[in-house]
Amino acid sequence: MVIDVKTQRPYSVTIEPGALGRVGDMARKHKKPGTKAMLISDTNVFPLYGKKALASLEGAGFITSHFVFEAGEAHKQLSTVCDMYRALSEGGFTRTDFIVTLGGGVAGDMGGFAAATFLRGMDFMQVPTSLVAQADASVGGKTGVDLPFGKNLVGAFHQPMAVVTDPEALSTLPRHYFNDGLGEVIKHGCIADIALFEALEQGAALEDLTQVVGRSIAIKRDFVEADTRDTGRRMILNFGHTCGHALEKLHGFQGLSHGEAVGIGMVMACRAGERLGVTEPGTGERVKAVLEKYGLPTEDHFSKEEVVAATALDKKSDGDTLRVILIPRIGESLIRPMSRQELLSAL
Repeated sequence: MVIDVKTQRPYSVTIEPGALGRVGDMARKHKKPGTKAMLISDTNVFPLYGKKALASLEGAGFITSHFVFEAGEAHKQLSTVCDMYRALSEGGFTRTDFIVTLGGGVAGDMGGFAAATFLRGMDFMQVPTSLVAQADASVGGKTGVDLPFGKNLVGAFHQPMAVVTDPEALSTLPRHYFNDGLGEVIKHGCIADIALFEALEQGAALEDLTQVVGRSIAIKRDFVEADTRDTGRRMILNFGHTCGHALEKLHGFQGLSHGEAVGIGMVMACRAGERLGVTEPGTGERVKAVLEKYGLPTEDHFSKEEVVAATALDKKSDGDTLRVILIPRIGESLIRPMSRQELLSAL
């Protein structure tokens, strides 16, 4: 399956079992043999798939090197990106060379940010290996790092030259991380695709992961094409993220994963929408039931006051006004501007 993303710089997302072994062939569509390629991955993913990806790149005639960072959101920092810059500089990389990010959302975000900023911009290819990265993070061109006081506060829009997605890589994901990625897939069903949501409700969606990932990417593609720089309709993809990012920050980016936080945020958004008369009654319970079906949490111990206070650096805010994403019903969505006090009252 190939999905074309028609942004200012168009690219294709290839979703194909066994695609990891064809990374080099796909890179050769964009780069000449003899070009340097740096594989950026983490300590969890590189031992599993690093050699295969490097062998494919070398077989296609590229000169390879690799940079492996300590796995985990805690290492998604400017200091890690600085180490990437050093490796690129010492390797003699130029603007005509490229980066390949192999791993989950952290590898894609940081490696993509290094590509966006080293020498003021070089090409990169995304090879996502987690469900959250395959179904969501690898498409759209958002790159970045966390700061101690907020998630993804430093970054750049930088579209990849290609995305290569191998559903077979999901077989090595621990169950917890697979379920975590379903948080974003469930989100896509909530905002734009009732059929996908109902398939997840029935437990049938996971029978064909290629189709599930493909449907998620197509939904995100449609929003990204309509609003490349995330200033309007694309914000709908942040359903559950206003409270979700706040919860991640309150947890110090440890103990509560991104998909878990977004799931809790979706339930909070549904309940706020129901109280405001925007969301069909019972929607929150329906979303809660699907999250629980896949082992995802639906509430947290932090108070609503603490969560709303922690939205202070939310990127979807305009001064004191937050742009909260609500769903009138499953499969439909809208942007609702409100003050933090209004959000607190609705919660």
